[in-house]
Amino acid sequence: MKILFSPSETKSDLVLNNHINKDSFCCKNLYEKRMEVIDKYQDILNSKDINSLNKIFGLKDENRSFELAKIDIKTASTCRAIQRYTGVAYSYLDYESLTIKQKDFIDNSVIIFSNLFGPILAKDKLPIYRLKQGTTLEGFKTEEFYKKYFSDALDNILKDEFIIDLRAGFYEKFYKIPYPYITLKFIKNGKVVSHWAKAYRGVVLRQLAINNITSIENFKDMQIENLAIKEIQEKGLKTEFIYNISM
Repeated sequence: MKILFSPSETKSDLVLNNHINKDSFCCKNLYEKRMEVIDKYQDILNSKDINSLNKIFGLKDENRSFELAKIDIKTASTCRAIQRYTGVAYSYLDYESLTIKQKDFIDNSVIIFSNLFGPILAKDKLPIYRLKQGTTLEGFKTEEFYKKYFSDALDNILKDEFIIDLRAGFYEKFYKIPYPYITLKFIKNGKVVSHWAKAYRGVVLRQLAINNITSIENFKDMQIENLAIKEIQEKGLKTEFIYNISM
């Protein structure tokens, strides 16, 4: 079972582990490639150029930008990726309230597509950082870099797995799934929801962990409060579950 997931703009300041190293991430053989991206990011931080900093951080507050620029990504303390992100989806997942077994499911099944660190497991270690979605590193597109160098590794990881893609649209640019997979769409009052889709992705992820889902048969039978399957559409490799929101 593998679940593809998006990161979030907001992050915790939790520090539980030492700085990043080769053992911090999956795909250890590609660690140096990750570091190429990190070095480009760190060079911008070290430049102290306020226009560049505001751009990559997505901020207008100069003091806050300069504060973030003080972080040395390679030496900063870390925590698990699943604990670093605090956006809407992660709030509804509520990882800390899960049992040890359920956390283990999340840690090893969820692949998060960080726009800075690339594809990582939920248990991989991340320092505090900020990089606005869709922003380049002085013209360098991280999504193109990670797609080029990490796709083969992801193909091997996902081979023969039951795959659910819960990524937001932007993060599909990092990797194209070459195997059968499931996506979800949420409908309320006949309209596709956008903001609340983040919340329901977190809700679904939580239920996947609680129910230890490992197959499409298990997934079809899974009961989710306020959600009911309206339709299932098959389009090539993609099977899309369309849910009605009842609340």
